[in-house]
Amino acid sequence: MVKQRVTIIGSGNWGSAIARVCAQNVIRHPDLFEREVRMWVFQEQIDGRNLTDIINEKHENVKYLPGVNLGDNVVAIPDAKEAARGANVVVFVLPHQFVYKVCENLRSVIDHDCKAISLIKGLDYKNNNLLLFSEEIEKILGVNCAALSGANIASEVADEQFGETTIACKDQKEGEIFLKLFHTDYFDVNVIADMRGLQVCGALKNVVALGAGICDGLHYGNNTKSAVIRRGLVEMRKFGKTFFGGVHTETFFESCGVADLITTCSGGRNRKVAAAFIKSKKTIDEIEKEMLNGQKLQGTTTSQEVYHFLSARNMTQSFPLMTAIYRIIYENAPPESIAFDLRTHKVTVEHE
Repeated sequence: MVKQRVTIIGSGNWGSAIARVCAQNVIRHPDLFEREVRMWVFQEQIDGRNLTDIINEKHENVKYLPGVNLGDNVVAIPDAKEAARGANVVVFVLPHQFVYKVCENLRSVIDHDCKAISLIKGLDYKNNNLLLFSEEIEKILGVNCAALSGANIASEVADEQFGETTIACKDQKEGEIFLKLFHTDYFDVNVIADMRGLQVCGALKNVVALGAGICDGLHYGNNTKSAVIRRGLVEMRKFGKTFFGGVHTETFFESCGVADLITTCSGGRNRKVAAAFIKSKKTIDEIEKEMLNGQKLQGTTTSQEVYHFLSARNMTQSFPLMTAIYRIIYENAPPESIAFDLRTHKVTVEHE
């Protein structure tokens, strides 16, 4: 087999952390991978210097993952086409609003035998339909695209704290390559076949995390927050089963499912920003700008897309938690409705 050249498209905190993982593994498997890992970096000025120059000199993304050595074999490149030219493996880890523009730009330099993997946690709403980014990348670039998602807070992965992740892949041989590219002693990888289930989990858990943040902003206790998380998992599974064919219940018990949901509802940025939003009189966009150093929330965009998707099908009442979260953030609904709208008012006993 030809040695695989790896390119990372994206360089935020998660992109930088995953570039570090890949940089370690290409050295660990020299018969399979080329040593250099290219990383496309959107050019920014830091104290009058190009961010790419700083990364290539210090081997550190001083803006998005400060204090962490990425490895001297990670090379920052400011031009996406140049970074991806000749790559055999392309790892997409960028905000989902930029996917189409970047992929169209890369189309002319991606070889037909290249393989891609999406680390993008979101869905795309077009013409009243929700689309999976792995499938959209495949359409534009004409290559297979796997997906990776899990309980993966970037700073903890960069610190080599033990955690798990899930890769969904249709091709077994490509799955074996991805396993060697991402699996380490501290980053434990499981490969499954449920592409759709994995990506539904990765998108919707961010919406549920907004709900957890709303609970925190209201100073609700653990009982209420746990109820929101549990109902969120139920709605995630129902959404996947209802609107995406072939989704497996088992996927929701992988790292990409319940584990990622727990992590995101405990310490992720969607939870933190939602909690601050409830305590302030500002819009969610204003809070995002203040707290995230130029990075973007995924949960708010996905919340809007899911709500519009359900509204077009007159199904908002079938997903009361996701509907309540949207209305609290965007329609000034009382934050307390996060709990009120979940009450079932049952008067009968359920039987098997």
